[in-house]
Amino acid sequence: MQSRFGKNGMRAVALAAGLLIGSIAGAQGPAAIPHAHIYPDVSAAHTDIQAALAKARREHKRVILDFGGDWCGDCQVLNIYFHQSPNAELLQKHFVLVDVNIGRMDSNLDIAHRYGVPVQGVPALAVLSPEGKVIYSQNKEFADMRNMDPKSVTDFLNKWKQ
Repeated sequence: MQSRFGKNGMRAVALAAGLLIGSIAGAQGPAAIPHAHIYPDVSAAHTDIQAALAKARREHKRVILDFGGDWCGDCQVLNIYFHQSPNAELLQKHFVLVDVNIGRMDSNLDIAHRYGVPVQGVPALAVLSPEGKVIYSQNKEFADMRNMDPKSVTDFLNKWKQ
């Protein structure tokens, strides 16, 4: 499993810069949402979740499962918000994040259902204990992320940290 805070940290900086440039230049209209490769191949989910749970047990953290796809603009925005301060620090300190690729709403749905995530809109998140017990599962809470404030992510992380 690859951490978002390692080499991919630069991806978040580039995405945030793209949004800033787009918003500065975009007085004529809304800025385009950058397109980053966030979600691994659909076949990685089971292995990534098991690795995250093992890491969470070792580090006494919770696991966040982020169900979505690279095609999803709201997923792209959530990814940007996850990498902004203070969210990046909250994630690093309290959570192990796993991106679960749902394809075009047709892959890894068994995993989503196992953790109580209906995947009626993405991104959709589940928060797990280090043992894999569902603490919280979303139903479209962040499905309109592009129209939400980054503070909504901060509030979510603060609410579900240990």
